[in-house]
Amino acid sequence: MTQDDWGLVKQRLLKTVGQNNYTTWIDPLTLGKSSEGIATLTVPTTFFGNYVSQNFSDLILHEMKAYDGSLSRLNFSVAAKAPADQQPRATRHTDAVVAASRAPAAKTPATGVSYTAPLESRFTFDTFVVGKPNELAHAAARRVAEGGPVTFNPLFLYGGVGLGKTHLMHAIARELQVRKPQLNVLYLSAEQFMYRFVQALRDRKMMDFKEIFRSVDVLMVDDVQFIAGKDSTQEEFFHTFNALVDQNKQIIISADRAPQEIKDLEERVKSRLQCGLVVDLHPTDYELRLGILQTKVEGHRASYPELSMDDGVLEFLAHRISTNVRVLEGALTRLFAFASLVGRKIDMDLTQDCLADVLRASERKITVEEIQRKVSDHYNIRLSDMVGPKRLRSYARPRQVAMYLCKHMTSRSLPEIGRRFGGRDHTTVMHGVRRIEELKASDGQIAEDLELLRRALEE
Repeated sequence: MTQDDWGLVKQRLLKTVGQNNYTTWIDPLTLGKSSEGIATLTVPTTFFGNYVSQNFSDLILHEMKAYDGSLSRLNFSVAAKAPADQQPRATRHTDAVVAASRAPAAKTPATGVSYTAPLESRFTFDTFVVGKPNELAHAAARRVAEGGPVTFNPLFLYGGVGLGKTHLMHAIARELQVRKPQLNVLYLSAEQFMYRFVQALRDRKMMDFKEIFRSVDVLMVDDVQFIAGKDSTQEEFFHTFNALVDQNKQIIISADRAPQEIKDLEERVKSRLQCGLVVDLHPTDYELRLGILQTKVEGHRASYPELSMDDGVLEFLAHRISTNVRVLEGALTRLFAFASLVGRKIDMDLTQDCLADVLRASERKITVEEIQRKVSDHYNIRLSDMVGPKRLRSYARPRQVAMYLCKHMTSRSLPEIGRRFGGRDHTTVMHGVRRIEELKASDGQIAEDLELLRRALEE
């Protein structure tokens, strides 16, 4: 493989991994010699090489094979060290020494050059859908984004994957740029903080590092759990934190869990992180997920004006994909693209076919037996009567409701559901599901019963 080919591979990788990952992990790689199907990539440090090998090697090799089909394996080689007189003095730190990304060097506020990581244009307050699980976090983020006097320091946002932490962080940074352009706002990940720190150690430029990070007006650090277990990075972060608080500068932090739950984080750092406002972004509820889908679907309809969507599809997705908003939004994007490609309207059958893998992964593991028990309790009938042969309406209607819920809340096939209801044929189940779908639109009581039962089963 030639150096020109490697340049083209890196361009393809940039589109795949995104700007941040590319700048941090791909750009520092240099192409060495290739022989016997093995391509050698030079890396700054052993730690760097191990990380790239574990997280990006398959992708890199795949892209390289497009230009050199003889390649079958990657080898990572650490770059030769500088002469001893150019090495940094011995320093007490246990972190892996890695190369910083090749982003433009940070400057002091007087230069007007920003050190902020790239911001996603779609992550704004206007595109953030607010509901009960995230309304406190949203309100706190809005308050900080006004750029007024510091009222709580730090603002610590935490929650699981896909609940909106990074969205709010980007929204704050963007809003501050608009409202207070004179402020020096520094936004980066904890990972990037560590790389810039160890780079400063290697290059003996710690005074420059301290000047940059301690002269900002607003410091925003994403995914702070990354520095857990990295002693000297934690120490420098702790001193940076204290210096900014002493100057009454705003600090905004995000993490995947509360400070006290981050393993291997020093107690003094935990204590500092808890001294301001700690806000949990709770898992989304049904109403919030539905609101997010309704907001996103308008954008998709603008891109695919020829597509129509049946009633109930968004409600179905909001019920079934409940753990991760990114997965939910990705499912909607895939659904519109698939429907456009095959030239069909978006109905329940298309939705279940297109998103079968997503729906299986998001399955809440609700069982047919659990649904049967809940429904029989709700209608105050015996379970044996509901699954038995009796056709009285007082039993038949709850049976159809249970079949409907089994169809929409489990991954069981119609024949499997039929067998759980006294060995009934799958056509009987199909008829029951269709009947409930019809009644749901015309009978308010049935619609209310279904919603109550859904909520009870999802608790």
